[in-house]
Amino acid sequence: MKKRLIFTVVVLSAGIIFAGIKPDGELTWDFIRQVQKSVGADPSVRVWTNAVTNSNVKQMTLNREIVNGHNETFSLRIKTEGITDQKSSGRCWMFAGFNILRPAVIKKYNLAKFEFSENYLMFWDKFEKANAFLEMIIETAKRDIDDREVQALLTDPVPDGGWWNYYATLMEKYGSVPKEIMPETMNSEKTDYLNKTLNRLAVRVAVDLRSMSAQGKKIEELRRYKNDALNQFYRLLVVHLGNPPEQFVWRVKDKNEKLIEMTCTPQSFYQEAVAVDLKSYFTLCDYPAKPINKHYSINFCRNMYDQPDMDFVNVPVERMKDLAFTMIQDSLPVYFAADVSWNMDKDHGIMAENLFDYESVFNINLKIGKKERFQYRLSTPNHAMAFIGADMQNGKPNKWLVENSWGKDAGSGGLWAMYDKWFNEYVFVVIIPEKYLPEDLKTILKTKPEAIPAWDTMRSAFSK
Repeated sequence: MKKRLIFTVVVLSAGIIFAGIKPDGELTWDFIRQVQKSVGADPSVRVWTNAVTNSNVKQMTLNREIVNGHNETFSLRIKTEGITDQKSSGRCWMFAGFNILRPAVIKKYNLAKFEFSENYLMFWDKFEKANAFLEMIIETAKRDIDDREVQALLTDPVPDGGWWNYYATLMEKYGSVPKEIMPETMNSEKTDYLNKTLNRLAVRVAVDLRSMSAQGKKIEELRRYKNDALNQFYRLLVVHLGNPPEQFVWRVKDKNEKLIEMTCTPQSFYQEAVAVDLKSYFTLCDYPAKPINKHYSINFCRNMYDQPDMDFVNVPVERMKDLAFTMIQDSLPVYFAADVSWNMDKDHGIMAENLFDYESVFNINLKIGKKERFQYRLSTPNHAMAFIGADMQNGKPNKWLVENSWGKDAGSGGLWAMYDKWFNEYVFVVIIPEKYLPEDLKTILKTKPEAIPAWDTMRSAFSK
């Protein structure tokens, strides 16, 4: 009894002693007062406080020199008709894919305008993503729930986002239809509630599948359960987006008032109107945290379970620019993906490095290299668009003409001017047809890709 008492006293005493020791790194009041004194002594703080608290910060920091020096002249410009609008959805990759194909369809049929049905392809994308997610849950069912790749899968099971390979495989399997055949719905334009419902259903089925696996159920039983659940996903999609057509009649007049009438399936329309082998397009990335001139793939980065994961060759940004410019010279729009979080102004349609001068206004240092921004998840290729022109200066592109999918009220009538330094800093991906690829890149593409884990920044870029 006496020994136990002595031990208790020692433990309590030790606790009191350690409680009195303040750990390094604490924000002490002495330090806080030093900071307050330092900031308070700067006379510019009061001026900027009065200005910023009563003003639009972006307007205050907008670099007027860049805006005043900007012009909308482009040496090369691919003719397009109309601007698309993804509204409140994360389907930029799909819109960008359609936007590089629209000019050829318009030219082929001599149309005043044309747009593909994004809603049609979205329907099948969501259904394929639901199946892929559940199959990946079955594949990883024996792993711990806290496994990093399992957690990556659960982050956003049936997202809007995607990559070029998502678009190409969907078009090859399901084809396409004109917009008027399956127009947008309120829920295709604003996907929040649909996505919440799909994701909740996906997680509920995932819980059941992992539980069945833990009970020793065979994979055939898990697949039967998954297939039954997919009926619920399909029903949800029909209710929110409508029924995708199996056959349709396309009737349209060309610019000369000549009637065009075609009876098609989505697959035959794709083969007839588009007639492009999207499988012959390849992804090049400027992934600054990885060695260049290597072939990579990203685990679980696909919307169809039976298709390969997204893969790419890592190349310097200058090489991406050279290949993209060659395509523009041949009047071919170029699909690309960039980080649109920085140095973009919707009012003027400008993408330029240092377009907003936060550093001078706030007296802070915000300079971070492209590699570090990517590694620390500050910068990702979060939006896909299309290059449709370029402006030359001293034999090289000085700025690039961008077709966006944010409607004609954003940018300059829906178009944007990307200055070359912005390209260097924020463009991560371009899609190039095989015929434009140099032999060394074709050789690299034939090598076995190095796998990148599912939690990588690149995969998470288009999750939403």
